Amino acid sequence: MARTIDKRVAALALAMVVTCLLGWLFKAHCTVHGWVGAIQYTTGCYSDAMPFWAGRHVNEGLIPYFQTPMEYPVLTGLQIWIEGAITRAVFGLSANDAAFLGAVTIVNALLAGLILWMFARAGMDRTRLWLWALAPPLILYLGHNWDLGAATFAVAAMLAAQRQKLVLAAALAALGAAAKLFPALLLPLIGLSALFAPGESWRTRIGTAATCTLVAIGAWAAVNLPVALAAPDNWSEFYRFSQARSGTAGSTWEILSNQGVWVTDVAQRNLYASIAFLGGAAAIVGLGWRQHRDRLWVLFTPVLAWFLLTNKVWSPQFDLWLYPLLVMTSPRLKPLALFVIGDIAAYFAEFWWFAGMAGAWPYATPHDILLAASVRGVAMLWLIADAVRLPAPAWIRRAPA
Repeated sequence: MARTIDKRVAALALAMVVTCLLGWLFKAHCTVHGWVGAIQYTTGCYSDAMPFWAGRHVNEGLIPYFQTPMEYPVLTGLQIWIEGAITRAVFGLSANDAAFLGAVTIVNALLAGLILWMFARAGMDRTRLWLWALAPPLILYLGHNWDLGAATFAVAAMLAAQRQKLVLAAALAALGAAAKLFPALLLPLIGLSALFAPGESWRTRIGTAATCTLVAIGAWAAVNLPVALAAPDNWSEFYRFSQARSGTAGSTWEILSNQGVWVTDVAQRNLYASIAFLGGAAAIVGLGWRQHRDRLWVLFTPVLAWFLLTNKVWSPQFDLWLYPLLVMTSPRLKPLALFVIGDIAAYFAEFWWFAGMAGAWPYATPHDILLAASVRGVAMLWLIADAVRLPAPAWIRRAPA
């Protein structure tokens, strides 16, 4: 039996290595001769790491927030600085943007492997483990950005909640929010899980919920407050940048505007997106309450999916926020497969649209983006409906060891 388990673990680890190597090749193949002929769009090899190397002074070793602006939250800025330091230490004077891309990819590969290890340790069933080890979004986004840091915190928080360690879950979710904001959406659900925990007195419930709140605030503040006090303008750049952005080509609001269905400006999108998200999230929690009364944190997945559907910005790599959570909590796997198809289609449709604007081929139109995003959107609505009305997967409902 032990040998069988060891072989399974080895096979999963090998699959993860192959997936990460494919992710590296997908982004790195066009670094040899540089981004010429809009190759970063026609082949989809664009990565934020490449322009960040010089554009955010990573090549000079400037410290984010203190010496150079950074449009990401603090822990992501720290990750970028560390990866830059590794690149300069390893490659010395020959360090360049391609080498930095390698460092970013390696760190993200380690995070992907950590998620796989956490899944296996938590007792996730074999099929779902393979869905992560062979995840197509990892190929698309492993070297694209720095989203796996926050995703790792989000997964760890969910698994802590599954083990009924809600205070730890709150701390991990808050740290995730210090990397990218989306894990903050888990915090209210953790609080509700504590406040309505079955079999506990109201005094215990209120105490646990209060502790979760204080720990979450403390964890987030411990990371952010020193930077905010020392460099307030650069620290707040992320929040100002997010507020001022008009949208991205694959977002619902941009598609509606491009199709002439509902044209909105930035202020209107900020307002309408907030209203739509809050109303939908409340409905998801309300409708899912009876089914998931004992584990309300499971509803983080459909809430995040709804956030992506209603948000004014939907960068392609945001799908990597959702995919590991879908692997964890999706009651059925068919809509997950449709989500992956839509994700791949939307990725290339958006980048081929950029290629068309640069006069390159292949190119896509806003109508192509609409079609691809519609496939992804239908899959997400299906996943949301399943998550609300169906029981959580069996491995989640098993009592933790």
